[in-house]
Amino acid sequence: MAVSITLANTSLPSSPTNSQIFSSLSNCRYHSIFSVNFRSLNRTHQRHPFAVRSQLCTSEILEKSLLVLAETTSEEELWAAVCLRIRSFYSFRETFGIDDHMRYLAEREFEALKERISGKTKGFKRVSCLNATVPLSHISKFSELSAACKYSVNGEERAVVGTLDLNQCVRLPEEIAGQKPENIGADFARAYLSNVCVAKELQRNGLGYVLVEKSKTIAKDWGISDLYVHVAVDNDPAKHLYMKNGFTCESEELARQARFLDRPRRLLLWTEILNS
Repeated sequence: MAVSITLANTSLPSSPTNSQIFSSLSNCRYHSIFSVNFRSLNRTHQRHPFAVRSQLCTSEILEKSLLVLAETTSEEELWAAVCLRIRSFYSFRETFGIDDHMRYLAEREFEALKERISGKTKGFKRVSCLNATVPLSHISKFSELSAACKYSVNGEERAVVGTLDLNQCVRLPEEIAGQKPENIGADFARAYLSNVCVAKELQRNGLGYVLVEKSKTIAKDWGISDLYVHVAVDNDPAKHLYMKNGFTCESEELARQARFLDRPRRLLLWTEILNS
């Protein structure tokens, strides 16, 4: 069953302006990510698996009562989530044409994600983009984040501060495939998390944990029995997060495969979704 996203104006959101959205990202040089980012992008654009250095970013204390965890319901919200991913997964240096390049990356991911969610991408039975959002006023002190990742819903301005994809499929392209469930014909009871990230300004608030826990609830509703996530072998914060969420290591990518794909070697982590 495909999940549809509708919005009266199907063009890319124009407020704030493209320049405002991406000029705030030009100095982003460190990033923290919790899973490999499954994209339709060239390998030369893959992100680096290291965390934001604590001395470079003082995290804000998040008022948990303001937090909403829900699947994306509009293209404007989806665009805000994509902007957070570009902001989190890439390093950019100020140079001529960088805004256009970042816009290109965002548009490419935006269109690819829409295709996956709508059920048009071969090999994917169902895909959902899950977001953690807060009122825009709560993060107004963070001008870069609020400019890049805001959207409107029911007359309220909110911002996406955490996001992930839940993918019901046999395997993700160019990634290790899970082995569970083992019954013949039960492959589509398997799902993968991807593109897991939290705004650097709001890290250390447990957002990654609650996003993953919410994804497990959705996976259970889909009839998923086995949930997987790929993580770089040297990404200790991510491994700690997933082990806290009940994941264990099922397999490791061969070093020669990682070298061929020109990326850090992956671990494949697994957890069981209990339907009781």
